[in-house]
Amino acid sequence: MNSQRARTTNPWLVLLVLCLGFFMILLDTTIVYVATPSMLTNLHASLDAVLWVFNGYLLAYAVLLITSGRLGDLFGPKRMFLAGLALFTAASAACGLSNDANTLIAARVAQGVGGALLSPQPMAFITSLFAAQRRGAAFGVFGGVIGLATALGPTLGGLIVTYANWRWIFFINVPVGLLALLATGLLVPDLRPGRRHRLDLVGVALASGALLAIVYALIEGQRYDWGVVSGVVTIPGILVAGALLVVAFFVWESRQAEPLVPLRLFRDRDFSAGNGIGAAMAFGMQAVFIPLTIYTQSVLGMSPLVSGLTFLPMSLVSMFAAPLAGRVTDRFGGRRVLMAGLLLFGGGSLWASRIASTGSNLWTFLPAMLVMGVGLGMTFAPLTTVAMRRIQPQVAGAASSVLNTTRQVGGAIGAAMVGAVLQNRLAVHLDEQARLAASGLPAQARQSFIAGFAQAGKNGLHVGVGQAGGVHLPAALQALVTQVFDNAYLAAMRPTIVVGVVVLLLGAAAALMLERGSAASDAEEVRLAA
Repeated sequence: MNSQRARTTNPWLVLLVLCLGFFMILLDTTIVYVATPSMLTNLHASLDAVLWVFNGYLLAYAVLLITSGRLGDLFGPKRMFLAGLALFTAASAACGLSNDANTLIAARVAQGVGGALLSPQPMAFITSLFAAQRRGAAFGVFGGVIGLATALGPTLGGLIVTYANWRWIFFINVPVGLLALLATGLLVPDLRPGRRHRLDLVGVALASGALLAIVYALIEGQRYDWGVVSGVVTIPGILVAGALLVVAFFVWESRQAEPLVPLRLFRDRDFSAGNGIGAAMAFGMQAVFIPLTIYTQSVLGMSPLVSGLTFLPMSLVSMFAAPLAGRVTDRFGGRRVLMAGLLLFGGGSLWASRIASTGSNLWTFLPAMLVMGVGLGMTFAPLTTVAMRRIQPQVAGAASSVLNTTRQVGGAIGAAMVGAVLQNRLAVHLDEQARLAASGLPAQARQSFIAGFAQAGKNGLHVGVGQAGGVHLPAALQALVTQVFDNAYLAAMRPTIVVGVVVLLLGAAAALMLERGSAASDAEEVRLAA
């Protein structure tokens, strides 16, 4: 990938433009969650329909990442970046204008397609425009953008929902997208592959089918109790079909002269280990953020804005730690930095779960959030730098899309497992807490009180603010119901987060597989080999 313009363009200016577009994608991922109650009310939609506002986006995004990365290699990352930006911006406007749940879901799927076209391209640019010894700093800035978007998502979403309405969480993307389109057209070089390629259509079909089956089953497994979906179609059957398609995909790819995913990428030990670490990190983040977010609003009764502010210190620290971690990785290598980052994030998460109580406030978690933020910042930049440091520019898009896809699947597995563990533990602890609380009730009321919570645990509790479900109860009984739920949720949240911490520890162990050395030493090896 070479052009005269690429050689004369300021790579840091290009990175700034790429960050603007990618920032919009990341912001949209987190900003939507706090608007769920407003969307339910305004669109007269069921909770299941609104869940597909998230899931439709996730499916389209995850399924198309590998294909879009290869398209960037074939037709140039600038073209795909522009196409993704344009589609995402138009779909954002359609989301804001939606008048029913089905229209909103369709627009969110289009957003997912746009996000998938855009997401792999920045890494291809960084790999092509930055020398190996400078990529850690570039990926560090990129990691800082991830931290900033993570920080602003819940907080900005809370502000918009509180002072405007949910539609503006989508409309806000339109001016940002138009600005990014203009800047990309003017400032980003048009890197071309340098030779003709062909697209592996069979590989596209196999990869898309495999990812669609696996991600769909993980998203919907809890809804169908991991059993029958319809007729002979079951969640386990869909997972098995997805696994078989994965095997078929790799068999097919191994026989292609120009595969969709060059399997030689996995001969690089750092790239292989980086994919495992990325999946572990995505899993751990879901296992930590989902239960903690529910806890702040359901148990502590925080507003969406205050809940977002609770996580703000973590994300701000991550934003500043990521560039520093990138520079350290450039000089000394990412092995120890990655291990430290995973351990700090896991340790901070465990700390937060242990100090949580029914009387906590946002200041309670400040020390733990700061530790978690340092861990996040020490993971994002080094992970990308280490995994991509020996990847050739000609296959950077494919490598980037594989790395992103692995993270998405890791996150989907994490969300599914977190849902299952949290629901199971909550049902058990609801029964325990109900029996303890019932001892203070009249004898004739005890059994019905316990049975009510047993039924709620079996059917799945709505973990929103106010757990009485809108039923008017005497004040004393309402307080008892709240006490039972709050104590049960706390008891269920802690082992759920431990699951995520265990996976993070496995990721830290995988970092031991990384080769020693820095990006600078790699660059010297390449120079001498040439």
